[in-house]
Amino acid sequence: MELSSTAENIITQISNKKTKLGDLRKIANDIKKDHELAMELWSTTHYLARQLAILLMDKKLLSKEIIDRLVSDIEQHREDEKLQLIDWLMANQLAKDKRTIALMESWENSTSPLQRRTFWYHQARLRWVGQTPPPNSEELLSKIETRIENEVSEVQWAMNFTAAQIGIFQENFRKRCINIGEQTGLYKDEMVAKNCTPNYLPKFIAIQVAKLNK
Repeated sequence: MELSSTAENIITQISNKKTKLGDLRKIANDIKKDHELAMELWSTTHYLARQLAILLMDKKLLSKEIIDRLVSDIEQHREDEKLQLIDWLMANQLAKDKRTIALMESWENSTSPLQRRTFWYHQARLRWVGQTPPPNSEELLSKIETRIENEVSEVQWAMNFTAAQIGIFQENFRKRCINIGEQTGLYKDEMVAKNCTPNYLPKFIAIQVAKLNK
């Protein structure tokens, strides 16, 4: 796609290692919604341009076909970039419209690992954003117990994160969530930076519950 002068100017602004997410948000705030420009920026395959594009997209124009294509494009990025992009797409677009929320909720058994990850990350997010937990926690835990050890790493992380959020916010399921971590041993030996919360469920849940009870 041949870029407009506006798109070319933006690419010039953000094509350096010093560009932060806050810089992208400022640019997006100045532009507001511009779906055509967003698609131009997306076509460049540039990581930061795609992050900015997500902020500029019009969710009403995101059909299932377009979203499938966006996810397929994201799959081509290196690991850290693709996880940031898919989570950014979920938080800034897909989670903000009933139609796309329903689409995410249909991705539980998708052939795309990133779509399955998004299904689980969305379920976790419903709990930590401060809403009353949905009534499907027991069903989700049963699926996590059955499937988590056989999932690919990016989906496994999201399932683990969902179990953590259920354990943190629903005391009646807490022991069960801790047991998932003890039984699977996932992330038990993970090294974490100072002041970061470990992913190992017994530690993760204990730390976050203690913070809630302060």
